Amino acid sequence: MRKINILWVDDEIDLLKIHILFLEEKGYNVITANNGDDGIALVHENHFDIIFLDEHMPGLSGLETLDVIKSIYPTIPIIMVTKNEEEDIMDIAIGAKISDYLIKPVNPKQILLAIKKNVDLKRLVTQKTTSDYQLEFSKLSMQINNSACFSDWTEIYKQLVSWELKLEQSEDNTMDEVLKFQKEEANNSFAKFINREYANWFKPNSECKPILPLNILKDKIIPLLEDSQVVMIIVDNLRFDQWKVLQPLIREFYQLEEEIIYSSILPTATQYARNSLFAGLMPADIAKNHPDLWIYDEDEGGKNLNEKVLLEKQLERLKIDVNFYFDKILNNKSGEKIISNLNNILENKLVVIIYNFVDMLSHARTEMQMIRELTNDEASYRALTLTWFEHSTLFELLKELSNKKVKVVITTDHGTIRVTNPVKVIGDKNITKNLRFKQGKSLKYNPKEVYEVNDPLSIGLPKSFLSSKYIFSYNKDFFAYPNNYNYYVSYYKDTFQHGGISMEEMLIPFVVLKPKE
Repeated sequence: MRKINILWVDDEIDLLKIHILFLEEKGYNVITANNGDDGIALVHENHFDIIFLDEHMPGLSGLETLDVIKSIYPTIPIIMVTKNEEEDIMDIAIGAKISDYLIKPVNPKQILLAIKKNVDLKRLVTQKTTSDYQLEFSKLSMQINNSACFSDWTEIYKQLVSWELKLEQSEDNTMDEVLKFQKEEANNSFAKFINREYANWFKPNSECKPILPLNILKDKIIPLLEDSQVVMIIVDNLRFDQWKVLQPLIREFYQLEEEIIYSSILPTATQYARNSLFAGLMPADIAKNHPDLWIYDEDEGGKNLNEKVLLEKQLERLKIDVNFYFDKILNNKSGEKIISNLNNILENKLVVIIYNFVDMLSHARTEMQMIRELTNDEASYRALTLTWFEHSTLFELLKELSNKKVKVVITTDHGTIRVTNPVKVIGDKNITKNLRFKQGKSLKYNPKEVYEVNDPLSIGLPKSFLSSKYIFSYNKDFFAYPNNYNYYVSYYKDTFQHGGISMEEMLIPFVVLKPKE
């Protein structure tokens, strides 16, 4: 293992000989300087993992030396060592981004702890994370094998996402393939669970039935309206793991009041799941009760143009008399317009805003080579989502709303999954275009490779034709036509898609936030 290189700058460095010997006995390499100018010169000539810097020195002071080093090498951890306990000195040093400070006289254990906190921390955390996951692997595998209810799967998925994010931060990638294998194992078992149980969710007195999009307004939003104004933000395609990487930024402004995972419906596609959310009905019932508001797959035109009307009709049906605002954000300009008009918008008891960026990101990744290269794995896909959010009008909106006495709900209608495995399917010209599900009357496929629904009404789906059926892909599969097969596969392989059956698409977040007092 490479030795840790330490620079210690102090005008009384000879008096610190015992500390330096202690560190060298512990295996650290220590180089010293007795003034700021020499310290800066050494930083230019050597690679240092950490610097101990005396605050009070003749010539360049510790704070002046700190400024010079940080201006050139901003990422080097610097520990300020000082006799001065004045608060303003500490404020200046902390403002200049010191990593820690020690008050003289220091003892060897304090120094060792400072090194471990600022240099060894990632290695120690990596070791602990790897060790903990190794211990949990068998327990998690047992949970996967024994899962019988939807709540079991939400707990499994939370744990898998948690381990994925923890291992992503570590320096040791030896467990990455193990976790990837376990996640695939979980998705295979989850697919069997959905194949076995999904249709039962729509039968009377169904056990283990999860919250579905059609329940969200009635069971989750309306109760919040009883004692609070609510801003409901729907981020299209937002997966649970993406929510977890956004959460630390949001934590500065909000308290987490509730976080659950609920289930999207099949198909996990906007036309079905989001219309169901706003209508409070399954798609078959929307088509039946509001035939003028349901657009079939093969029909021309946008499939989500009637969401506001469906929301109005659901509120009327539930006899909820509430004034509401509804809008969709498709670009920064429309996001900025929301923020500038926020006071007027908040005259409504319920505010519903849809953000389509994550959905656009997944489509852009399919169509643009540069975005593909920027998001070549799950970690980079999450990172790009985080980068967007940090600079988005959504984050600005959340900051503004944190100053208001409103509840904020962040949710979605479905997630997305990175597809890798083509599955052949044949159909006529009316077959749906989605890569993760197909609807039609002349479908040909291997029934062992799909979730087959011959009676769409049994799972709340409308039929375009009397003999229409649906098929859904599992896990990382996507449907490909035999015609021009190789081109089709190479174009869509490793893209993020939705519409089928996977934890990433179906197990989605519903979060209630309360502004911090």
